[in-house]
Amino acid sequence: MASQEELFANIDALLEEEPQLPPPAERARLREAAGITQARLAAALKSTVQTVKNYENGRSEPKSPRLEAYQRLLNGWAAKYPAHAAPTVPTAVPQPTAVPQPTAVPQPAPVPDAFAGPAAAGAGDKAAPAPAAAPARPVTRRAASRRPAEKKAATTAVKATALDPRFPHGPLAVLDGDGCAYGVNGIVLDCPAATVPQLVEWTLKESGLGSPRLHRNGKDGDPLIVLTAAAAVKLGLPERLEGHEQRRSLRLPEDHPAVKQVVKAKWQLTQRGFGPWARIYRKATAGQRQCVQLAILSWDALDARFWPGVTEMEPAEIARVLGVYAQRVITPRGSTAVSGLELMTAMRPPTRAVQDRESGNWVSGHNPGSLGSQPMDPAPPEATPEHPVVVNSGWTGGFLNEEAYQWVRDVDLLSDEECTLPFAVGLDLNTAFLAAAARLVVGLSAPDHFHAPAFNPKIPGSWLVDLSQIDVDPRLPSPFTPDGTRPTGPAWYETHTVAYAQELGHNVHPIEAYLRRETGAYLDPWHDRLKTAYIDTLADLGVTKDLTDTEFLTAMEQHKQNDPAMAAVLSAIKATVKGGVGKLRERPQGKAYKEGEPWPALARPTWRPDIRAAVISKARVNMHRKLNNMVKMTGLYPLAVLSDCVVYPSPGDSPLDFLPYAASGKPQPGGFRLGPSPGLAKLEGVQSMLWAVDLMEKGLNPARHIKGGDAVVDEGE
Repeated sequence: MASQEELFANIDALLEEEPQLPPPAERARLREAAGITQARLAAALKSTVQTVKNYENGRSEPKSPRLEAYQRLLNGWAAKYPAHAAPTVPTAVPQPTAVPQPTAVPQPAPVPDAFAGPAAAGAGDKAAPAPAAAPARPVTRRAASRRPAEKKAATTAVKATALDPRFPHGPLAVLDGDGCAYGVNGIVLDCPAATVPQLVEWTLKESGLGSPRLHRNGKDGDPLIVLTAAAAVKLGLPERLEGHEQRRSLRLPEDHPAVKQVVKAKWQLTQRGFGPWARIYRKATAGQRQCVQLAILSWDALDARFWPGVTEMEPAEIARVLGVYAQRVITPRGSTAVSGLELMTAMRPPTRAVQDRESGNWVSGHNPGSLGSQPMDPAPPEATPEHPVVVNSGWTGGFLNEEAYQWVRDVDLLSDEECTLPFAVGLDLNTAFLAAAARLVVGLSAPDHFHAPAFNPKIPGSWLVDLSQIDVDPRLPSPFTPDGTRPTGPAWYETHTVAYAQELGHNVHPIEAYLRRETGAYLDPWHDRLKTAYIDTLADLGVTKDLTDTEFLTAMEQHKQNDPAMAAVLSAIKATVKGGVGKLRERPQGKAYKEGEPWPALARPTWRPDIRAAVISKARVNMHRKLNNMVKMTGLYPLAVLSDCVVYPSPGDSPLDFLPYAASGKPQPGGFRLGPSPGLAKLEGVQSMLWAVDLMEKGLNPARHIKGGDAVVDEGE
């Protein structure tokens, strides 16, 4: 029998353990019972409202010393406002019907979500029936053993939209090695599949996964199953793909047992093969798509540059990250670049149903405002040197060079006053390319060739113009070239670049042009959806439009720590913008490619280098316009510009020390302004002025080092 000393030692050890808090739902109940707002509680804890929200929905837990203070408060409230009765947990009872029914396990404090179907609505609601074709094994929802139910149920609050009963369990699930498929809103499904074909059958017939179309003329989103390393091994796949090339370019060989199983079960793989993002499908029958998207985490399906920290998260948290992205952007179908391109097509479907006048039948027809269903050859100056249009025609007339800024000021042009300033401060424009896509008119038809046309800023296209005679202050980059140097003669420019030369007061006389007669704001719905996703996700991280500039800078310093999951969503949204624009001019990939041969990307209607050029041209012109206005308002000149980041000399370590403000305290229009919206600026980095000058003397761009080498509009995967 244990001695008194041993028992006391055990009790003392328990007392010394980290204090335990009540479940998140109980924390919220106690605060509301006390009549205290989240803002008031945040002030008492010396924290933020968003952090308190995270405590009450299970996204994060307080750390010492805030943990002990919070527990003391909750214990005091619990003594004053005890719960009247502990909730009972109903036992899941099979439905008395031949169709399998998902049994609901009550989740604490459910949050409304666009993907919360009837089965996720609450313990008192009836579960939604699975499709009639489902086999006898029921789909069950259960609390997973590896994480508390409260943690799994935590989800970002989103505006509730109309629910689609066809997809009661949301757009995706993350499958672990124990057969648990973690979905959105804390749903956990039992997946009995032991092979890839069985997983595909279960997904289509039993899981209740998928997403409704984003446009009435579009297609429903195929379900996504994300495989952890353990799940991949259980299904007979290698844990990793190994090879000399980058892992994301690898595929399983055709003689691999898993590939043979897929083929034997009469399923097909796309031309991309069985890689990190594998699509398995059968031809549609009776208008019903049969397609499942797989993403294999251990094969680097989620690039850590764009999904930071996600692959190290628990399956339930991965489902939360991808679920929010799917709800706000699109269900991932590949890299963020691929998803950006897919979103363009989903928001502007190429076809719609039209009635044939002669037969009266409904047939597929062109959807006005879209890029159509067939690829279109670019004008020779819009293409790349290896494009068949260029190689086959022998074109030697030059090419568009509309790229983002990579400019650094000559160190000899620094004034003595600038050299005495102690800091170099980097400002980054939020999603600058997304802001440039707003109300951007682009060509929708094939290009027509014109000689000596009169310039019209309303017509999208490519113009051969001589802008070399235009003088620009050498302390600013030239608005006409990516490296900021003065043009040396006639060159091809996109409409926005030529229009800006005209805006600066210069007469332009195009030598020739390739213009498009049919035009439209093709990217508008793409822009609107991504802008909303970006602003909503920043708001989840505590960065909102109503913050003052000082509060905004403080919030931006902390936003990644507030919720790493939502920070990963924000990173993915930004990468979707840049990658989507970049893939409009995807270059050939692979050593086997030969110049003049078409590459797979050219078969897409969305291979449109002219649209990419229009976005980048407008973004670069917008940047130069702000630089020019800053000179007029403050007399300040930039040290360097890289893409959407500009570095200024500053007397202090904050942009508030040099940005232009009116006497009323409001920011001056026309220059750089702080804020969370696309096109507005945020602090990107602070260094000493000596550091910046040293880089400039070495011919290096300070903005690149402040941003950590942030990539500009990538054209690949």
